[in-house]
This record gives sequence, structure tokens and C-alpha cells, in this order.
Amino acid sequence: MKVKVQAVDFKVDQKLIDFVQKKMDKLDQFYDKIVDGGVSLKLGHKNEHSNKIAEVSVKVPGDVLVVKKQTKSFEESVDGCVESLKRMLRKKNEKVKAHAV
Repeated sequence: MKVKVQAVDFKVDQKLIDFVQKKMDKLDQFYDKIVDGGVSLKLGHKNEHSNKIAEVSVKVPGDVLVVKKQTKSFEESVDGCVESLKRMLRKKNEKVKAHAV
């Protein structure tokens, strides 16, 4: 899956981009009709402990699934978003299979 990574107000390093790509690639196991994905990384308020925000979107035919998480690291935020998307894609896949029968 092609993933666009956007960092707001900071420069993202290649290691983080690779991490995001690896996590997003796993979503193909749960729904095989994913068109593309996007990840937006932002820094929240500096005085907050958990100020790393990840917003992950996945386009599927007829729908766009979006999840947003805020934690103390970008990796943890992306991980949480991907876990939520896995559940959403499983449900979507089950609905598609139920309608096909």
C-alpha cells in the first residue's frame, strides 16, 4: 500500500517513515481492497506529557476510515491507530462477506 507521511511543523526522519510504512503494510492482511493510506504527524502542546499526535486515514472503496491518537511517542500513537484500524477493517471485511452470500 502506498502511504503518504506528512509531518506538521517538524522534519520527520527516515526511521520513523519506515516504521509507519511497516505498520501500515500489515493492514492489507485484514482488508485486501485498500486504495491508499495517509499518516499525519503533529506535535501537541509542549507543556503536555503526551503531545505526539498521529492521524491515520485509509481509503477503501466507498469509504475513508480515520483514526487519531495522542500519546508520548509517535510510534505509540501510530501503533494505536493501526490497531484500531485493524478492528475497523475486520468488521468491514465481515460485512462485505455477509452481503456477498
